[in-house]
Amino acid sequence: MNILSSLIVDDEPLSQDVLKQFVDDAPMLQLKGICSDALEALEFLRQNTIDLIFLDINMPKLSGINFVKTLENPPMIIFTTAYAEYAVEGFELDAVDYLLKPIAFDRFLKAANKALEHQQAWKIFESSKNSIDIDKPDYLTIKSDKRIYKIAIDNLFYIQSYGDYVKIHTRDKVIIAAETMKNMEKYLVPHCVRIHKSYLVNKKAIKYVEGNQVNVHETMLPIGQKYHEDFFKIFKTDKD
Repeated sequence: MNILSSLIVDDEPLSQDVLKQFVDDAPMLQLKGICSDALEALEFLRQNTIDLIFLDINMPKLSGINFVKTLENPPMIIFTTAYAEYAVEGFELDAVDYLLKPIAFDRFLKAANKALEHQQAWKIFESSKNSIDIDKPDYLTIKSDKRIYKIAIDNLFYIQSYGDYVKIHTRDKVIIAAETMKNMEKYLVPHCVRIHKSYLVNKKAIKYVEGNQVNVHETMLPIGQKYHEDFFKIFKTDKD
């Protein structure tokens, strides 16, 4: 079994003791440290590599949520707090889970297993040659930061070049991934068509063409001169 190196960050000694006992009893976890506030945790992370943080939210000086926002490449996070109202904001930071105090051991173990599964899935995906894969004809799978996203092709609108990255615009969110437009185009044929050096569009998401622009999800995107002829051949064929 893979072991997750873990850090507890909590300003309450009683909570520290409970979490420490839980980590000690969980076979997939190894405790590497306990910090009483976010600033102490920042210093700890400068000197140590951690897989998972059990992080309290309501702490002095710097809240758990603001602490995560300061980290450029945060480890997996499981928030632990007595305040349910923070749950939505916690999940928006891609937290693995959110534990409400007082925490039961079975619920703690479920969250720890979720973190382990997340790490194992990430390692498998990391071992692949590319960061993208397509399960034709339904889904695009892509890794971004520390998450793996499975995007239904029907929910994909367009892909935009973004320096050394791409922005993947979907029905629900915009995902930024370290990929090239060339690779995205290769993997998404025949679902998508290149209309510009900076844009790759899902053919099903095109509402209409007006002049040298296409309307995709109420966004007008330019058709580059280099791609003009090929795009209109494909667009006309699809319409026919």
